[in-house]
Amino acid sequence: MAAPRMDTGGGTTADPFTPKLVTMLREGYDAAALRADALAGLTVAIVALPLSMAIAIGAGAGPERGLYTAIVGGFFISMLGGSRFQIGGPAAAFIGLIAVTIERHGYDGMLLATMIAGATMILIGVLRLGTFIRFIPYPVTIGFTAGIAIIILVSQLRDFLGLALAHEPAAMIPKLRTLWDALPSINPLAFLVTALCILVILGLRRVRPTWPALLIAVFAASALCALLMLHVETIGSRFGVIPSGLPAPALPAFTMEKLYAVLPDALAIAILGAIESLLSAVVADGMTGRQHRSNAELLAQGVGNIASAACGGIPATGTIARTATNIRAGARGPLAGMFHSVYLLIFVLVAMPLVAYIPLAALAGVLLVVAWSMTDKAAFVALLRGSPVDALILLSTFLLTIFVDLLTGISVGVAIAVLRAGYKKLVQKKL
Repeated sequence: MAAPRMDTGGGTTADPFTPKLVTMLREGYDAAALRADALAGLTVAIVALPLSMAIAIGAGAGPERGLYTAIVGGFFISMLGGSRFQIGGPAAAFIGLIAVTIERHGYDGMLLATMIAGATMILIGVLRLGTFIRFIPYPVTIGFTAGIAIIILVSQLRDFLGLALAHEPAAMIPKLRTLWDALPSINPLAFLVTALCILVILGLRRVRPTWPALLIAVFAASALCALLMLHVETIGSRFGVIPSGLPAPALPAFTMEKLYAVLPDALAIAILGAIESLLSAVVADGMTGRQHRSNAELLAQGVGNIASAACGGIPATGTIARTATNIRAGARGPLAGMFHSVYLLIFVLVAMPLVAYIPLAALAGVLLVVAWSMTDKAAFVALLRGSPVDALILLSTFLLTIFVDLLTGISVGVAIAVLRAGYKKLVQKKL
């Protein structure tokens, strides 16, 4: 791990809210750095293209919504953020939360919740509370991450198996019952397409790790289905014509009653977005030796989410995999993330009709690989085998995230950790 280097913004201690783009421009930015950022942005856009659509579909939204999020939310997160290398966009961790919010409050309710979450993140940043997020107990982080992975996995069973469903509930127990009842409608061709996609991704990651495995796998599966005229559901057959271009910014229709109703979901989106983005920034620090500004990052995340929702997107956050790809591709600064958004915008403007041919089973394969990769399985087992309290925190967070909701899982996990800390202090005082 590289030794941390401070970004001082021109030789003096930078304001905690100064975007890293400003710092980089003060330090000097030449044509070579511009070329490096343009190429890195293209690399990230190639990775983000299939992933953004897959995440949006998994969350119960149209594929274009994921691209709007990466374009609009990603642009503002890079431009205003406190990390030089952060790539913002839709994250797999939000799939279950978005699906539940849409089911409870409709799509307008989800947009409203996302805007409120953005305003909440801005408030957290302004109050300089960003640094406190790092104190969330480790078992809680591992527990809710593993829980989210299970939610993603279950959410992809419909397309993985090609099941015929009129409606798929968002809550876990009703969802499992519905999937079980639909098992007689399984489509073996969809299963084979998903399996092929997973094998291509894993194979390329092993033998050609620098190649865009996700995009190649989706392209190969789409070409195979079109050439052989396989009867599997595609984006076009489920969602119809996908619009080209970005919608004009607009506020969702709402009442005060609806605003109060979406507040718990908005808070959950804000907490998850803050945690996910700052974890991603910490990973970027470790890879580059830089130090991010957590409060500036939260301000950017807040603006990015408000802008994403205004343009019909879904919640955005810093994404670890895409940020790491950005760094490995040779990015020099935030312009790489802004380029990534511009490249995706060009795709939406000129090539969106091609999206209709992508089989949903292929995107299910992409998300199944993501779900498997996002879980720290060794840490999960180690915590289970560790102290009984750590195991209790882990399992409480894990199970409540899956079967109740994310906010409850994190709250209970943190509460148990606080009680343990208080008990230890009490015992030490008596001694």
